[in-house]
Amino acid sequence: MKAIIFNGAMERRLHSTPVLLSNYLSERLDEMGIENQIFNLADAGIPLFDTALTEVPHSVEVMNQQFLEADVHFWLAPLYHGSIPGAMKNCLDWLEVSSKAPIPYLTDKNIGMICWADGIQAMQGINTMDAIAKALRAWPVPFSAPLVRSTLFEAENPTEITAANKEKLNLLVNLATSRKVEVRETFVPVAG
Repeated sequence: MKAIIFNGAMERRLHSTPVLLSNYLSERLDEMGIENQIFNLADAGIPLFDTALTEVPHSVEVMNQQFLEADVHFWLAPLYHGSIPGAMKNCLDWLEVSSKAPIPYLTDKNIGMICWADGIQAMQGINTMDAIAKALRAWPVPFSAPLVRSTLFEAENPTEITAANKEKLNLLVNLATSRKVEVRETFVPVAG
């Protein structure tokens, strides 16, 4: 099994929320023996989605390969003005280049979703990611982690995720990696 951690934030600071969350997930997956990689959108060089381009940009080819090879995804995003960052949506739009592949988009991939906000509205970002994942033919994990930024880290150690939030993240990882969706090859209606 391969996993990808899609950090959809545009932050590069070493101790930023998305970096700390991505690293925690990667460590947890390592402990489980699951091959994983972190895809940092801020470092990926993904251009604006443009259907008029005659050649697919190299950064987009690399991103598509990494996203399609992973069996399970973990999408992380801050809530920006009621939704995920536009750059994250733009990146996911580039999966359109896989539309003619034998197994297009993110067909049958499990997607675990994490969103954080300063208030209690992080679920809005989860709802957006859920809709996108379904449109890309993926399976959103039936548990997500909407997080309140002010309670995400220990007060005395602002780089340590609280035990309660680690518990949520661990449950998400366990559910996302516990089973693979199997698709039937044919559908035979039952006569009634």
